Amino acid sequence: MLLRFLRIVLSIIAFGLAIYGLITQNFEFHAYMILFLGLSMLVMGIQEFQQNKKPIGWLLIVVFAFSLFVSIQKFILH
Repeated sequence: MLLRFLRIVLSIIAFGLAIYGLITQNFEFHAYMILFLGLSMLVMGIQEFQQNKKPIGWLLIVVFAFSLFVSIQKFILH
């Protein structure tokens, strides 16, 4: 229940940042959007592990790691 709530909150934050960037054409918060999307993938991966769907869980964890790497690079290079 807590993971579901956390996934929804993280997805709403990422969606809000994406809409803000599209409306204002200001992509300053793009790295934060990628970070929140990655965190929501991590939560979904944990949920999949709890449901014994390990291949999908591992895929979501790998997607989280890649998005974390990209967002950290955006933070450093920005």
